[in-house]
Amino acid sequence: MKLIIISGRSGSGKSTCLHVLEDLGYYCVDNMPASLLVALADRISDENSEQLTKVAVSIDARNLSSDLSKFQEIFDRFVAAEINSQIIFLDADTNTLLKRFSETRRKHPLSNANLGLLEAIKLEKELLAPIANLASLTIDTSSLTLHDLRDIVRERVAEHKTGKLALQFQSFGFKHGIPIDADMVYDVRCLPNPYWVNTLRGLTGLNQEVVDYLEEQAEVLEMYNDIKDFLEKWIPAFELGNRSYITIAVGCTGGQHRSVYLCEKLKKHFSQTISNIQVRHRELSNF
Repeated sequence: MKLIIISGRSGSGKSTCLHVLEDLGYYCVDNMPASLLVALADRISDENSEQLTKVAVSIDARNLSSDLSKFQEIFDRFVAAEINSQIIFLDADTNTLLKRFSETRRKHPLSNANLGLLEAIKLEKELLAPIANLASLTIDTSSLTLHDLRDIVRERVAEHKTGKLALQFQSFGFKHGIPIDADMVYDVRCLPNPYWVNTLRGLTGLNQEVVDYLEEQAEVLEMYNDIKDFLEKWIPAFELGNRSYITIAVGCTGGQHRSVYLCEKLKKHFSQTISNIQVRHRELSNF
């Protein structure tokens, strides 16, 4: 039995996530009252409930605030019943959410005559905090297309096997902001920058010329080994702590050269021992 709880701020992609899971054979319920999760837990625990092998429910800020504030207590029922459950929380930065509502001309579910769109978005974050704090995986959809989000849900959520760690390396540029879904962040801006080499400026860390340049730099190799050694030591501890997902972000100035190279190199190394591993280059999607 597998239960996935989808939550997040309005406009972050919850409906898309739920539709992907439905297409993959999950029994899906949109905008489920949080108080009914307890009854669902009892129903799923029923030995005769053979049809409910894969269930996904969406919970949003339209719930009663009193139910949302007690979400820890509700979720503990699932843990006590030993149901394989996980919370996936989708979010995006405030400016992106404002832009999405402006483009679609949708009304925010919390906005009214006394509460504008910006205030509603901020209030929603506060109301959903008890769920966000329990999330196994947080997905920042700020720079994702619908196609990107669908792929992430398939690869990291639907195909995720119980007891197996899903590891993602994400490169990014500090000048575009730190990813909000990162569990660990490494700053590699101190390393030699290929951007200042005219022949390399227009390339990325995926190009062999950039790879050759960076592998000639002693500091780059030292940084790589330090990150690799730290992760080799502590990833097993996270697994023992029942962590299902870990997102490791590596950032340089623009997210084009150094961080891309290191994420690819780290992925290649850890792919030898971890089966569910992905790499995402946030800034290269618009390169």
